[in-house]
Amino acid sequence: MLEVLKILKSMYPNARTELRHDSPFQLLVATILSAQCTDERVNQITAELFPAFPTARHLAAASFAEVANYVRSAGLWRSKTNNLLKTAQILVEKYDGEVPQTREELEALPGVGRKTANVVLANAFGIPAIAVDTHVFRVANRLGLSNGSTPLQVEQQLMEVIPEEEWISAHHWLIRHGRALCKARKPLCDRCPLQPHCRYFQEN
Repeated sequence: MLEVLKILKSMYPNARTELRHDSPFQLLVATILSAQCTDERVNQITAELFPAFPTARHLAAASFAEVANYVRSAGLWRSKTNNLLKTAQILVEKYDGEVPQTREELEALPGVGRKTANVVLANAFGIPAIAVDTHVFRVANRLGLSNGSTPLQVEQQLMEVIPEEEWISAHHWLIRHGRALCKARKPLCDRCPLQPHCRYFQEN
C-alpha cells in the first residue's frame, strides 16, 4: 500500500481538482454539473455561468430560463438547472449564502450526493474525504486497494487502508491515473510503473 501511494505521488505530484472555481459555492455548482459530464465541458459552462451568477444570492434570484441558457450543453440539464436553483435558494435562506461544511448538510441539498459532498469537503475546506467517482472506483479495485461492488464500499475500504492525511491527495492521484493510464476499456499496463503491485495486471 505504501509503495503504491509513493509511486502514485511521484507520478502525479501536483494532482488536484480540474474543476475551475474561486469559492466553495462555485466548486459546489461545478460538481453538481459534473454528473455524467466531463470536467472540460463543465469548465466551458462555468466560464460563462460564474460571471453571470458568482454567488448563491445571484443564482437564487435567477429564473429557470436564465440558468438553463448556460447549462443546456450539460447532460441532464433540466434537472441540474432545477437543483442549482433550489440549492442556491437553500444556501441563502438557511446558511446566509455560504456552503455548509458537514457531509450531512451538504447531502441534504438538491443534486448533492455523497461523492459531491466529499469533493466539496476535501477541495473547498480541506476536510479529509475520499470521493469515489468512476475513475477512483475502477483504479482502486484494479490495483487491489479495494474490492468493493459499490462506491460506498470502495470509499470505506480506501479510508481503512490509506492514511487520513493522504485521503484528499490519493483521491486525485487515482483520478489522474485512471485518466492517464488505467483507462476503462484499454488500460495501458505496458507503460504503468504499478505493474508489480497491481492485482489486475497480475491476473491478466
